[in-house]
Amino acid sequence: MKNKTVCVVGLGYIGLPTAALLANNGYQVIGVDVDPKVVETINQGKIHIVEPDLDSFVQSAVFSGRLKAYTTPQAGDIFILSVPTPFYNTGEIPQPNLEYVLTATKAIAPYITTGNLVILESTSPVGTTTQVYETLKAEGVDVENIFIAYCPERVLPGKIMVELIENDRIVGGINPASTQEVKTFYKTFVQGKVLETDSQTAEMSKLVENSYRDVNIAFANELSLLSDANGINVYELIRLANHHPRVNILQPGCGVGGHCIAVDPWFLVAKNPDLARLIHTARKVNDFKADWVIEKVKSTALAFELEQHRKPKIACMGLAFKPDIDDLRESPALAIAKALQTQFENLLVVEPNIKQHIDFNLVNYNDAVEQADILVFLVKHKEFIGLELDGRLVLDFCGILTEVEFK
Repeated sequence: MKNKTVCVVGLGYIGLPTAALLANNGYQVIGVDVDPKVVETINQGKIHIVEPDLDSFVQSAVFSGRLKAYTTPQAGDIFILSVPTPFYNTGEIPQPNLEYVLTATKAIAPYITTGNLVILESTSPVGTTTQVYETLKAEGVDVENIFIAYCPERVLPGKIMVELIENDRIVGGINPASTQEVKTFYKTFVQGKVLETDSQTAEMSKLVENSYRDVNIAFANELSLLSDANGINVYELIRLANHHPRVNILQPGCGVGGHCIAVDPWFLVAKNPDLARLIHTARKVNDFKADWVIEKVKSTALAFELEQHRKPKIACMGLAFKPDIDDLRESPALAIAKALQTQFENLLVVEPNIKQHIDFNLVNYNDAVEQADILVFLVKHKEFIGLELDGRLVLDFCGILTEVEFK
């Protein structure tokens, strides 16, 4: 199997780690991305995203000659689609946007031959793998003599290189033969179990996994609203409640972000809005939390102005959707900072994991602590823990001030 050539389409937070891992496991890998700067960076043996250990994997893969990046697909034996699947944010229920998946499918069609594997890894609504099949068929591919399957990634940013290897994977083919062929491929580099099913169940499984997490986070976020209204420290509350042997409440934050948890539940709601009522409510709770944070900052700023007779200087601490990464996709912290920038002049914005941002002049976190009247902690980055904050007015939306083990 490892004498095969793998073409990975999409070199983002999942595609690039997958391509680098496969190359380091002996495969010849073709990486494809539409962004020429990304391609150039990778071909220099460098990376364009922050992820532990990824730099060494990419450098080794490129310098060994086993990974080469291009802006268009090339011939291969195995094709992996790892492109974004956003949604159209119109109306109360966002609708899935499969443009990237179907465009990538059409792009690889001319290179597919008998016996090839086509694997969709992008998080997708139920039925997307079938759409890939139908699209390839419409493009003239002999779909009866290739193997098509869905295999969702299940990794945590910050631990991707480890979890790509150790986590169990689900393989769902459009037919049993596809399931077996694609399972054989994943078994060459996955140490966890490779579980077999059909493509629609595999698609649904990924959506369910992230919807489960979204619902649980919504409970924690709603507790934070109730606690604030009643003058209770939510972190202390959760710490005590979690001493119950069958209770495991998560940590609240300023919302929910990332390309998975903040997006996947909408795919279920969009398909069956009358049935996915709890999932829909959880999404609304988590989206509302960011709006609540904005209003909390505004009311605190107004109180400061009335007392001090001047407008406060506010610092937004963190933009990423979770601690210690540079991923800003669907980040509530980013949305909060953008909203506050329209309300307050000279807003200080801190994100230690990126060098620059198109919307902000980023400042060092130490400078922000020194200059700001109000510190708004949105992300629990390691750089923020243990900062000297005596005498500072702090709004803590991520547990910076309370080190609690949520077990």
